[in-house]
Amino acid sequence: MLQQIRPLLASLLLLCAATAALAAPPPQDTRKHTSLGLYVDAAEAYAMWQKAPDKVTIVDVRTPEEYDFVGHPAMAPNIPSLVWTGVFDAQKKAYPLAENPRFVEMMKARFKPGDAIVLMCRSGHRSAMAAKKLIEAGFTNVYSMVDGFEGDTVADKASPDFGKRSLNGWKNARLPWTNALDEKLVYIPR
Repeated sequence: MLQQIRPLLASLLLLCAATAALAAPPPQDTRKHTSLGLYVDAAEAYAMWQKAPDKVTIVDVRTPEEYDFVGHPAMAPNIPSLVWTGVFDAQKKAYPLAENPRFVEMMKARFKPGDAIVLMCRSGHRSAMAAKKLIEAGFTNVYSMVDGFEGDTVADKASPDFGKRSLNGWKNARLPWTNALDEKLVYIPR
């Protein structure tokens, strides 16, 4: 029996060591912090998934509209933590998002509390908020992708890229992504 368990334990130790070695330091932006302190950038998340695609899942927590129209990693299911309201806020000059009341329920239906999950949003804020919800619900191995799918905006006003999301992130790292939708991965509101 012990001989059968040893290879499994060795694999688990390797996975833990690999993910610990890849973990990014806490982001400077405190809105991107989580209580578990598990952070990766896009390239690290992709490397984690490549090393153990059957043990690491990248979950896109952006809205279905972003997932479809902006693109997404082909292997990432879309389980939005916030959803589009469709109501324009004239003061903020934006369409505000509302909490997806089924987010934690949907994550619990798909994953076990100890599963390795990397949450991805546009730039790292919503993934941290989503991670906090999952941690409160008992999840123990949740990473937040600190640079998200589109990355952070350029703050240098002298730059021709000022205000553009071109610093980092999945797309800017030239990691594989698609606009093609897989019905097994898309969010279906019910």
